[in-house]
Amino acid sequence: MSDIEKVSNYLTDAKVFFLATVDGDKPKARPLGLQILHNDRIYFGVGDFKEVYRQMQENPNVEIVATRGEDILRYYGVAKFDDNEEVLNIAWEMLGELKGLYDSNGWNMKLFYIDEATAEFRNMFSVEESYNFK
Repeated sequence: MSDIEKVSNYLTDAKVFFLATVDGDKPKARPLGLQILHNDRIYFGVGDFKEVYRQMQENPNVEIVATRGEDILRYYGVAKFDDNEEVLNIAWEMLGELKGLYDSNGWNMKLFYIDEATAEFRNMFSVEESYNFK
């Protein structure tokens, strides 16, 4: 299993994870559940009508945090938006009826991956494994 697959599998097992952004000088975090491993990148999606999208445009430094019991994953770096149609189609298949809501309101799903990323698999006290993705 590759290092990026370890990260994706952890997120899959966690089911819900949190995306942290910066809004001005304040941190903001929100739960996510969509992640798609494609061509050695983990893609996430946010609506272009949401504050999170604006925040990421203004400051692309982000962090994903997930937990499984006492284990913690920190996955952080620079958000890069990518209009990958193949991944977007996979996302809509996974999200089911949400596509209709987006379409009826004229909203768009914006896909991003984390570039210049670091993944830290941690316990409560220390980093057990760390991987860098460039």
